[in-house]
Amino acid sequence: MASLIEKQLFKSLFSFFFLVLLFSDTVLGSRKTLDQKKPCKHFSFYFHDILYDGDNVANATSAAIVSPPGLGNFKFGKFVIFDDPITMDKNYLSEPVARAQGFYFYDMKMDFNAWFCYTLVFNSTQHKGTLNIMGADLMMEPTRDLSVVGGTGDFFMARGIATFVTDIFQGAKYFRVKMDIKLYECY
Repeated sequence: MASLIEKQLFKSLFSFFFLVLLFSDTVLGSRKTLDQKKPCKHFSFYFHDILYDGDNVANATSAAIVSPPGLGNFKFGKFVIFDDPITMDKNYLSEPVARAQGFYFYDMKMDFNAWFCYTLVFNSTQHKGTLNIMGADLMMEPTRDLSVVGGTGDFFMARGIATFVTDIFQGAKYFRVKMDIKLYECY
């Protein structure tokens, strides 16, 4: 009697492990492989930001919502909301290919560092949809990588990296950043 129960138990366990193996192979076989050396889409854009200073309401594309005084020399605590044009070249007056809409805030007391969270909104003949980008901008570094965490439309569920390179910086009034966007997951 004990050997019959052992045989049934062995058959049940064997069947269970066989099914687990069969289904795990199916799931693993259908996963998309990522080639980190070759992005599925690659763009280069220029991000222009003109901070409102009280006199430039016609040109301003961003505004400081919170700017606490006396928290050091690195603008710690300053919170800025923006709706910035994104162009293909360095010229601010070029036709925008997208808008960057979101915010950044300075989050380090000992050095310049900002945390960005924004959406690139595309509405052109080339692209329609959005790309969501977020991460730390360590401003003193020559290049900084921010995460592309999703998207809609032509960029549905896209993931990748947006590399920032500061092209020009004119104090707190204006900066231009070159964004090199590489998407590694495209659907």
